[in-house]
Amino acid sequence: MRLRPERKDHVWAYDFVSARTNEGLALRMLVVVDEWTRECLSIDVARKLNSDDLLERLLWLMANRGVPEHVRSDNGPEFTAHVVRDWLAQVGVKTLFIEPGSPWENGYVESFNGKLRDELLDGEIFYTLREAKIMIEKWRRHYNEVRPHSSLGYKPPAPETIVTRPNTAVSRMTTQSVCEVGLSYNVV
Repeated sequence: MRLRPERKDHVWAYDFVSARTNEGLALRMLVVVDEWTRECLSIDVARKLNSDDLLERLLWLMANRGVPEHVRSDNGPEFTAHVVRDWLAQVGVKTLFIEPGSPWENGYVESFNGKLRDELLDGEIFYTLREAKIMIEKWRRHYNEVRPHSSLGYKPPAPETIVTRPNTAVSRMTTQSVCEVGLSYNVV
């Protein structure tokens, strides 16, 4: 029986999504989702992504957010590589590999991937890798901070919060995000 998430950072799931630019050049996306909160923790966009890229992203996420108890993925070579499994074991993360040919066992990230494709990838034409990175990160932030989710009572997973500071104007504080193009998005 599949382990169900019980709290934030209990189970993260990751997967790859593919798309193409206007000229037919490949785009590959590494998607990481927290299964309990439904928050998309990151989407890395590049021409090629491998197990080293996965480790780099997981290291960054764990350093900034904390270490999950489990990670769920399919049996792709990037996810089952010895270096990935060994590193996850060293940091105390248990792996949950789905059965081959059973994407429904990774339902949270597969559902997210479908929304990403339906709401963005199928409706946009990307002319450059840089444009794809910027547009995908913008969509990810909207998905997390604004877009209502029926499974969460029509609330977003990581809503934007308005904080008042003494003797200053109202500031908008959002979840920290680093875009792969080297831009840091801070809404002020």
